[in-house]
Amino acid sequence: MAPVSDVRHVLVLPDREAAEEVAQALGERFGVDEEPRLVRDALAGEDDAEDAQWLVVLRDEGERLDPGELDEFAAEWDGWREEP
Repeated sequence: MAPVSDVRHVLVLPDREAAEEVAQALGERFGVDEEPRLVRDALAGEDDAEDAQWLVVLRDEGERLDPGELDEFAAEWDGWREEP
């Protein structure tokens, strides 16, 4: 039995609305079946929600998603793909 890859892509978005839109659009654009996780990432010591970034965490065991395409996709919402 071959080992299963645990590849994850993390897209960083400026706000919750953008993260929710990206999570929904991933299925339409890339055919992603599993719903991505949304995570609020506040800077240390920052309580203001406006200072938080939102992360969209997407599993890609088959390593079929192109990192460059994901980066361009996130950029449509003023975001980016975090390098591992």
